[in-house]
Amino acid sequence: MKSSLVEKPLLENIISEKLKPFVKKIDSEAYYARDYLLQLGKEGFFNSEGRSEAEYLLKEMQLVEETAKVCMTTAFCLWCHLAGLTYVRKTKNYELKNKLLPLMENGQTLAATGLSNPMKYYAGLEKLHLRAEETDGGYILSGVLPAVSNLADSHWFGTIASVNENRRVMFLVPCNIKGLKRKEKAGFLGVNGSATYSCQFDQVFIPHNLVLAEDADEFVEEIRPTFILYQIPLGIGVTKASLESIHKVKSRQNGCNQFLQKQADDIDEAIQQIEEKIGELFSVESVNWKEIAKIRLETAYLTLEATQTSMLHNGSAGYLQYCDPSRRLREAYFYANLTPTIKHLEKVLSF
Repeated sequence: MKSSLVEKPLLENIISEKLKPFVKKIDSEAYYARDYLLQLGKEGFFNSEGRSEAEYLLKEMQLVEETAKVCMTTAFCLWCHLAGLTYVRKTKNYELKNKLLPLMENGQTLAATGLSNPMKYYAGLEKLHLRAEETDGGYILSGVLPAVSNLADSHWFGTIASVNENRRVMFLVPCNIKGLKRKEKAGFLGVNGSATYSCQFDQVFIPHNLVLAEDADEFVEEIRPTFILYQIPLGIGVTKASLESIHKVKSRQNGCNQFLQKQADDIDEAIQQIEEKIGELFSVESVNWKEIAKIRLETAYLTLEATQTSMLHNGSAGYLQYCDPSRRLREAYFYANLTPTIKHLEKVLSF
């Protein structure tokens, strides 16, 4: 992002102390950098009070980018929190908002998004996995979400369940609620330190005061642009880190890298074009979410290209299992498969 964080020196200190020392452990041992995320909140990086939506979106997008330059696993967890934060910021349930928004913005708790399956549902890719039955005082939820990230006992996540064929409701779920069973998931190609769990809802009672929206279809239209927008800097951060790694090895083997087809200037030019498009989004009053989706798709393809280019420029040094170039390559493949995935985006943008 071209805008600059006023608190950038503070952010650099937090990254140096709470993130950089743990990157290899995150990648190789599935370590979850929860302290880093909480510290960002405690230092005011999630505070939206007194800021316009455009101001806090740009600030938080840069926060994601700077984190992704160092570790996209943790940047992904940060995105999860910002997505969950978006649901609370935009809900009309003011009792819920007034209670939880300050806690989520000041680092007392963290949020997550359980909308991978619902977003695929709205694109015609899957059926909804959760069912909701109305009962006195709320709803009873049943079903299984295969993977929800950035979870811990004290965290919250949003999700959507079907009441009937014509009605869906969106909820905010505390991880420690009775009847919710979580099973940790690991063994992925990359991004294992993301506190990812399958979530089984066994007759879980959700009271009315935890309903984010009685009309989930309408609420998704409101939150989807921000949901996707916050993902774009994940790819930009990894791409810029890959670009830096290409520059670092420019002179190796008597400058042989100059003969490779893809060079740093090609990647840099593509980044600049994407950043100009992001700037254009913020220069108009309203944007169709598909315009954001186009940039997200373009960023996904660029991230794959940039990480592969970095691998070729680094040569055998990039082929070590837990080195930075190979980690970024795995991060890029995760990014390509993060909902909305590349094929998901290609489908919705084809109409």
